[in-house]
Amino acid sequence: MPRTLLARTFLLLAMLVLLTTAGWLSLFRYIDAEPRARETAQLAASAVNLIRASLFAAAPAKRLGLFNEFSTREGIRLLPAEPEDKIEAMPDSRFFRLLQRELTARLGDHTRIAASVDEVSGFWVSFRLDDADDEEYWLVLPRDRAARDFASHWLAWGLLAVVLALAVAWLIASRISRPLKAMARSAEAVGRGQTPAPLPEDGAEELSRLAVAFNTMAADLERHEKDRSEVLAGISHDLRTPLTRLRLEAEMSVADNARQAVVADIEQMEAVISQFMDYARTESGEAAVATDLGALLSSIVERQRYVGHALTTAIEALPETTLRPKAITRAVTNLIDNAVKYGGGEITLSAATVNGEIWLEIKDRGPGVPADEIERLKRPFTRLENARTDATGTGLGLAIVERIARLHEGRLDLLPNPGGGLLVRLVLPIRP
Repeated sequence: MPRTLLARTFLLLAMLVLLTTAGWLSLFRYIDAEPRARETAQLAASAVNLIRASLFAAAPAKRLGLFNEFSTREGIRLLPAEPEDKIEAMPDSRFFRLLQRELTARLGDHTRIAASVDEVSGFWVSFRLDDADDEEYWLVLPRDRAARDFASHWLAWGLLAVVLALAVAWLIASRISRPLKAMARSAEAVGRGQTPAPLPEDGAEELSRLAVAFNTMAADLERHEKDRSEVLAGISHDLRTPLTRLRLEAEMSVADNARQAVVADIEQMEAVISQFMDYARTESGEAAVATDLGALLSSIVERQRYVGHALTTAIEALPETTLRPKAITRAVTNLIDNAVKYGGGEITLSAATVNGEIWLEIKDRGPGVPADEIERLKRPFTRLENARTDATGTGLGLAIVERIARLHEGRLDLLPNPGGGLLVRLVLPIRP
């Protein structure tokens, strides 16, 4: 059974049309059989009666010429019936049973019909010149006189009706499935955090109401997302000013033995605020552009090494693809920071093209992540209660990367690293 609604609807409508047409043709054949049998029997009986009358009226010397006239002008042959004749009966069908009945009623009970005699095909009808006479003759008519085929114009009209019905069925199915496909694409865009174009609100009433409801939902989600992002960004921005003053006061007035602790707390708070702002602006509308991802990753690695993060790299030649450079930079930087914070020192960044996708992998040698906690960690404000937990973190690092991956129609996978640790894989589609 096809999986798409268009194919299923069209298949069901096509089956309905074909079954209806087949039923109509069967009914027509059944109804048409009796009048056609009566007409054919009347034709054969008229020919027999004409031959009888001609033979009785013609002089014996002229009967041979009369037989030749029948054969050349009318395609009718007259042969004597012999006991040793090899007779092939007509097919056993309702039409030929009706034909036999009609001929018997017109010519007598001794009348027989055959499809061929002595391997000569035709429409063979036996008769006697007189009911009291035992001598029997075969009247051979052209086979098409007893043909049971439909007229060509009926077949043409039937075929045309089927073609038109299937075309209308396809039109109906496509008009139903087209708006649903558009809605499915829009729903996928909403799932990736994008704002889809409004759906057309025309068509059938049910589909129009569904489109209106979906557009309203998408607009509400967009508004709520903007409000949430503005609140997070506003709070984070407003907190930076007092934190700056606190840092200045700590530098100027706090005793040396406590200054480092206060400054460390302030830096930690600023890092938390930075994560909030990153989470708020993940979908801020950065345009996707053609990007040399290999060069972008190299620049990220250089900056990480500049701040003292030692990385082992294995970046292969990558095709140019369309993406959001700032968002990807933010995602890769978050993954490297997590690996530095929890991974135990040895960190590897690799990038390669696999199965038509780009795989960015960051491997560390930390304690890893339990398999049953992987999906939960991708949600915002969630942390593990184990050795990878940073009690002072916000739980937004992987959530930010997950949202960026969905924004690019990719995915984020957390896997065990062979030999111990965590392997984080960011998969991006290739879009030339």
